[in-house]
Amino acid sequence: MTRKLSMRWHLRQLMAAMGMFQTTDLMGPLHERGIELSRQMVHRVVTKTPQRINTDLLAALCDILECTPADLLELHVEEQRQAPAVGNGGGPGIGDLRPIRAQVRRPDSHDT
Repeated sequence: MTRKLSMRWHLRQLMAAMGMFQTTDLMGPLHERGIELSRQMVHRVVTKTPQRINTDLLAALCDILECTPADLLELHVEEQRQAPAVGNGGGPGIGDLRPIRAQVRRPDSHDT
């Protein structure tokens, strides 16, 4: 089994719980805490799970939303089963059945 790890980003839900429904609602509170981001960047942070996040921004978001980093980020683990090995290395097949190689013949040739 392999494990696929990903992070779930709950910023939008936490904003809604605080009555903040537009991405621009974060602009003022972030500015008050010394975080200067463009509208486009704030929109990206709110609507998409960031691949990287500045710790100052994370601290500011936690302060604004009165939460912890664990409230914003949730580790999601997905167990994935590996496909079983097929046959004895003889190629694809079902059990002991194996595909038969096709023979291409010209229409004018006859088998004798």
